[in-house]
Amino acid sequence: MAGASDSIHPIAVEHLPMFITPPGQTDVLMVTCAIILAAAVLGFGIFFLRLHSLPEHIAHKGDKMQAELVAVLCLISLFTHMHIFWIIGLVLALVEMPDFGTPLKRIAGSTEKIAGLKPGEGNFEIPRYAEAGGHGGEEAIAVASEAAAKPSEAIPLPARADAAKHRERAHA
Repeated sequence: MAGASDSIHPIAVEHLPMFITPPGQTDVLMVTCAIILAAAVLGFGIFFLRLHSLPEHIAHKGDKMQAELVAVLCLISLFTHMHIFWIIGLVLALVEMPDFGTPLKRIAGSTEKIAGLKPGEGNFEIPRYAEAGGHGGEEAIAVASEAAAKPSEAIPLPARADAAKHRERAHA
């Protein structure tokens, strides 16, 4: 019987390939493939998240509001898989937004100067609505009387003689 088990089958090959492991030993090919697969999935995930945050990194050199808007668009794109939001965020990050604040502040400062107020002096809050019970109205009256009590150096504007003509044209 021992002779029958020692003999090789006539159609069997003389040596086994490298990827076939003997019983009880570690399968090196499977472990190698598992490590390569884990590294590829991790690498692809990092690349995907880095690509989705690219517009946000570009927008950080600009305005804070623009960077926040781009960041929100990137997150929406990431979680909804709607790539149009990512494209909009990328375009918005690459386009430099115009500065509307500085000219408006200069206009406000010039208007205060014309009105005879010091810079920032005309910046006071008036309650939007007075309550039905009469509360809140006192604050508005106090703020208005305080503003009226301040001496103003207003420049008087000349009266227009043809103001009536302009009003008639406007109504026509």
